[in-house]
Amino acid sequence: MHPVLGRVCTKTKDEIIKSMNTLSYKTISVNKENADKKWMVIDAEGQILGRLASEIAKIIRGKHKTSYTPHSDCGDNVIVVNAEKIALTGNKMENKYYIRHTGYPGGKRTRTVLEELKRKPIAVVEHAVKGMLPKTKLGAELFRNLYVYAGPDHKHEAQQPTQINLNSIK
Repeated sequence: MHPVLGRVCTKTKDEIIKSMNTLSYKTISVNKENADKKWMVIDAEGQILGRLASEIAKIIRGKHKTSYTPHSDCGDNVIVVNAEKIALTGNKMENKYYIRHTGYPGGKRTRTVLEELKRKPIAVVEHAVKGMLPKTKLGAELFRNLYVYAGPDHKHEAQQPTQINLNSIK
């Protein structure tokens, strides 16, 4: 009785190992040179900020691909349009604050999401996505694959991006 196969086998363990095709199950580690990077456009109009940011981070990281490699940039480039028309649930437009500090005593500054959307609409989406990427050199490199625009137009038509509908992704 063979211990692995659980049946009577005439081959020895060494003969079984030699007959297996060891090249067929090698793990392929994707790097920057052989990553199949694509361009995608996501329309943020009416999307919930957190759900939108998590899907964007997943696409930028490359977790939607079968060739995902955690230590390399194997994700896609993402273009987000209509960033000024995102939605937040509840009263977060008035009650959620972005806090920064000038570096001087008493230099704490706060802005609500509504104020930030009026001032710089792309910053809200960028801040949410950046918080969902790794806090390493790789995360900084991945963040460069995100392009956010306040309006419906973008300047990446030459890359022939594909339109992604987040409502259809499960």
